[in-house]
Amino acid sequence: MTEETKHSEPQAAPAVSVVGPGAGETIVLGPTRMRVLEDGSHTGGRLAIAESVLAPHTQGPPQHRHALHDEGFYILSGTVRFTVGAEDYDATSGTLVMVPPGTPHTFANPTDQPAVMLSTFTPDLYVQYFRDLQEVLADGRPLTRQANIEAMRRYATEPATDHT
Repeated sequence: MTEETKHSEPQAAPAVSVVGPGAGETIVLGPTRMRVLEDGSHTGGRLAIAESVLAPHTQGPPQHRHALHDEGFYILSGTVRFTVGAEDYDATSGTLVMVPPGTPHTFANPTDQPAVMLSTFTPDLYVQYFRDLQEVLADGRPLTRQANIEAMRRYATEPATDHT
């Protein structure tokens, strides 16, 4: 094979992932329903994306910090209250919240209406955290603050105890 032939052979294109409405992995965590649209398997672990529906008056996880990943939240509908350290921010439809590593944060839906958000995890490692929480519930155990913190720690995340 000549050098010219090597360069002219067709190269395999990366696989394209298409996740249609209603498709994707569903994770149910009490009143929160998450649909994993990309778990990192099509991005080489660089990015995961999930859509979450927060029922009215849903509390989020304990305030925490990620050591290894950025987390993004794009609000599709409703209002999500983000607590970052000691500050609260009410994010409405069309708002993007980006949380870099090391930043203490949590979120909740304090309203009477459901809220829907699209979340990104860069890299993808935090998707498994949600799977672990679902397993806690599937095993009949309560999803306590301690169970949540134990799962977080497996994915380079610690509670932000200076803001709780």
